[in-house]
Amino acid sequence: MNAHEIDYEIYGEEMQYVEIELDPQEAVVAEAGSFMMMDSDIKMDTIFGDGSNQDNSVLGKIFSAGKRVLTGESLFMTAFLNAGQGKKQVSFASPYPGKILPIDLSEKEGKFICQKDAFLCAAKGVSVGIEFSKRLGRGLFGGEGFIMQKLEGDGMAFVHAGGTMAKKVLAPGEVLKVDTGCIVGFTKDVDYDIEFVGGIKNTIFGGEGLFFATLRGPGTVYIQSLPFSRLAGRILASLPRGGKDKGEGSILGTLGDIVGGDNRF
Repeated sequence: MNAHEIDYEIYGEEMQYVEIELDPQEAVVAEAGSFMMMDSDIKMDTIFGDGSNQDNSVLGKIFSAGKRVLTGESLFMTAFLNAGQGKKQVSFASPYPGKILPIDLSEKEGKFICQKDAFLCAAKGVSVGIEFSKRLGRGLFGGEGFIMQKLEGDGMAFVHAGGTMAKKVLAPGEVLKVDTGCIVGFTKDVDYDIEFVGGIKNTIFGGEGLFFATLRGPGTVYIQSLPFSRLAGRILASLPRGGKDKGEGSILGTLGDIVGGDNRF
């Protein structure tokens, strides 16, 4: 498997985007909704799956694309091909505040496992597949279900992490305990399992869930401080109920809003 060789640069701090430079006839594939901008000579095309098996039979292409449905993704991806002369640029944006992580799969022994909504884009030729959990506990309580995404090949791929991202290099046998939603991804040799928090007070009053993930080395793990599920939960919790403002802006509530000049009542 030989993926297209692409150059890139990441811009921004909290809301990042990646600009990918393509030589003539080079291409990159991306999830729907991540496109930001491109030069005029770049051709956009919708393809089955990730485009890594375009030499296979029609049935093989359909089967490969169909596996993406299990991760909650679309059957289709979008390919961006430099059909012009000279170098051209195409850019992809992160979906919410966080960091874009570039992954050179040739330095990760050809495989990287990530949560199913982390993938942003990759050089054409990189395979975007599924990774089944072999453990019942991880599948039932891991937050990501039985299925995670796996990126395979020898090219560049880009995944997105919410908030601030931490990189942890685990020694053989070293264990890191993580909130299940905070995992971005890890290298193929990391052993991933689910552990019960334990303790009646922790279970009932802890507010951190009943389980956390245990990641055992050797390997590299990437952790995000703001999973989208947590961000969405905070937004939903702050929405007005029944059309009434909760009045978080002042300890006086509605009266404080009136005093402060907010006359929405």
